[in-house]
Amino acid sequence: MIGVFLITHASLGEVLVQCVAHVLNTRPAQLAVLGVAPSDDPHDLVADARAQVAALDSGDGVLILTDIFGASPANLALRLLAPGRVEALAGVNLPMLLRVLTSRETYPLAAVLDRAITGACDGVLRMKPV
Repeated sequence: MIGVFLITHASLGEVLVQCVAHVLNTRPAQLAVLGVAPSDDPHDLVADARAQVAALDSGDGVLILTDIFGASPANLALRLLAPGRVEALAGVNLPMLLRVLTSRETYPLAAVLDRAITGACDGVLRMKPV
């Protein structure tokens, strides 16, 4: 199973996991969260983040999801990349996370990356009154 690691601003990642647990009626395995606080120095978090990646990787790789490209959580994620083994996507949202968690046992890491992107995009809809 592909490990999933959310690196986000503050508690955003944990809130997304709580939403996923609500929808799936369980907290998924091989899922970790690292919240980056405004007072954190991202350089100080690298060792802990690397340890989390190692713990999540059972041989199928790890997908890191972060919120905003160019911000501290994404910059930390960039330091953890190992193409083909540890990949990352910015712009995490609930549809993306659900797509990843429901396909990571069936598809390889490269396919889960693609499914994550389509899940995120497909989840953005203009709502109109019925």
